[in-house]
Amino acid sequence: MKEIMKKYLYNYYFLCIASAFVINFLIEIFSRHSIVAAFNYLIHSPVVFTYNVLLILLTFSLILLVRRKFFVFTTISLIWLAGGITNGIVLNNRVTPFTANELKLISSTFDILEKYFSKFQIGLIGVGIALAIIGVIIAFFKAPRSKNKINYKKNIPLFAAGIISFVLLTQGALKANIISDYFGNIAFAYLDYGFPYCFTNTLLNTGIKRPVNYTQATIEKLAETLMNSEDSSKLDNSNLVASNDNSMVPQKQAPNIIMLQLESFFDPTHMIDLEFSEDPVPNFRKLKEQFSSGYLKVPSVGAGTANTEFEVISGMNLEFFGAGEYPYKTILRKTTAESINYDLKDLGYSTHAIHNNKGTFYTRQKVFKMLGFDTFTSIEYMNIEETTPLGWAKDKYLTKSIVDALKSTEGQDYIYTISVQGHGDYPTTPVENHSKITVSGLDDTERLTSFEYFTNEIYEMDQFIAELIQALSLINEDIILVMYGDHLPTLGIEDAELSNGDIFETEYVIWNNFGLEKQDADIEAYQLGAHILNQLGIHHGTLINYHQQYKDTPDYLNNLKLLQYDMLYGERYIYGGVNPYEPTKMQMGVNEVLISEVYNDEDGNFIVKGQNFTEYSRVKINDTAHETTYIDPNTLMVSDYTLNEDDRFAIQQVTVTNHVLSTSAKYKVGQEEENNQFYDQGFEEGYMAGYQAALEALGQPVQEVE
Repeated sequence: MKEIMKKYLYNYYFLCIASAFVINFLIEIFSRHSIVAAFNYLIHSPVVFTYNVLLILLTFSLILLVRRKFFVFTTISLIWLAGGITNGIVLNNRVTPFTANELKLISSTFDILEKYFSKFQIGLIGVGIALAIIGVIIAFFKAPRSKNKINYKKNIPLFAAGIISFVLLTQGALKANIISDYFGNIAFAYLDYGFPYCFTNTLLNTGIKRPVNYTQATIEKLAETLMNSEDSSKLDNSNLVASNDNSMVPQKQAPNIIMLQLESFFDPTHMIDLEFSEDPVPNFRKLKEQFSSGYLKVPSVGAGTANTEFEVISGMNLEFFGAGEYPYKTILRKTTAESINYDLKDLGYSTHAIHNNKGTFYTRQKVFKMLGFDTFTSIEYMNIEETTPLGWAKDKYLTKSIVDALKSTEGQDYIYTISVQGHGDYPTTPVENHSKITVSGLDDTERLTSFEYFTNEIYEMDQFIAELIQALSLINEDIILVMYGDHLPTLGIEDAELSNGDIFETEYVIWNNFGLEKQDADIEAYQLGAHILNQLGIHHGTLINYHQQYKDTPDYLNNLKLLQYDMLYGERYIYGGVNPYEPTKMQMGVNEVLISEVYNDEDGNFIVKGQNFTEYSRVKINDTAHETTYIDPNTLMVSDYTLNEDDRFAIQQVTVTNHVLSTSAKYKVGQEEENNQFYDQGFEEGYMAGYQAALEALGQPVQEVE
């Protein structure tokens, strides 16, 4: 063994080649959860398998440039194996595989880790990571080091030649369609092209590549065309009202607009082989018959809520970005983007985001500022009393938040609502007292159980739709409510199993209370906002207008890519070279969290009275946050604290990981008039009376949509 180690430089090339083959085979076992499946992949796709072996071998070529060759070899091997194992774990819980972009989503991953793994499993993962790190450290100090100096004159050109050769090989493989640089279905791409190539693609291929014909003249010509078409688009000038910026908007064509993105929602009866004891979506089905509806082409399957969200809000096609990319974690960390929010704000709308999940998930608390939202109400600003068996908040609590947002302004509101109830991973064993609807038709018992669980959650979401429409119908304002699924669930659904034959299609329906004409159409997610505004006679906004005017033209997608590149990565010629969109000063929560009174009760507990408290509220006294007990929306308690009249008090809204989302105005004893300048009890009582009128139907049995 010692002789081998002494001669490891001589034998190292063989060791690297053999290791690259073994590592790639192990990665495929992890990805496919089967040795047999990995072997079949090797037999039926030998060229792609060899390509991935060469990719791993290319990373091993770093040993040409270092003396600690065994350390570098070991570290690179561990990195590849760790990626393969992680991908296998991820695929055991969802449809979409592990991508490099998710390394940027690591904080969000920690937020939901406990929903997918037990504490024991999380502990094992932590121990495994710790052991790997310790192993790398030991290898650094203990592994043998070459006594010979590196011949850089020879090795650097050799290293560079390896990179150039692999790049040329990749280009040839792309032209021969052996591999692809676009993943229409990233899950299938990983199976077809292998984890090493696909993961590396998601690491290196980000953003939008500069189009060949991108020039100032090209964009300015396109801008001129758009300006002319926008000027020629006439609104109905009857019954005009002044917006916040004094522009004139037709009142009947400028309703409140509510977007309701439903987690994993689709009509389960589209599954050809499944049978149901009763209709799982009776309300959604009736709505499709009465109002505008159609199929919605979304960019992902099983996961990627934020990407459907991005397409709808921005009007941008995710296909032009890197494979598996989340713009929320890349470009939107650096710049604002034109969106339907900014466009509608120009017309006097207030813009709100609502999500019954953590405010930090996908860093929405930062991203939504870049997309033009005025407020963001996350779960930390809701009082959730009931969750699914998997721990996700039920969607019925969104109704109050939506009504609150509508009542928070006197003008029109644009409200983007993101639900969470339908989220997986769906159990493979029956959940006691859960299934109102029974499902049959599959031989796979575990998968059938998962479908039955999912179907019953979808049924409750359908009931929520009816409740929401009941509440909105009692509000004396024009409202349009657009409902759609963000993607299909993580149930391994294939095209052949669906009556519509496409796993990238969900459905949408447009409810309204002012007699909007029914216009059915099948559209892309990035066209949805423009499609809605076109029916309302609103043609404001660069991409909104572009989709409305040029959707059916031959150069539609090419020019859309030009516009997206110019807006996000180029010189912004479309805006005259200057980004006109500033991040908004977004308020967390529509209803302000305020303190009205503090005192010690007879048991020595410190009591804080106020409004809009939730279980995520935490009392901050001076500079110290205290452990807080939530009593009710108007009462918080801190044990074993004695009131000091010199203290200042505030309420923090914090996530389960103790990230502070907002802090209320400070309160000081003896300054009640100043403290409560925003706390109007009369207003509060009047508001609650109005709110109760809108929601009184919710205390009655749910009625089907009429």
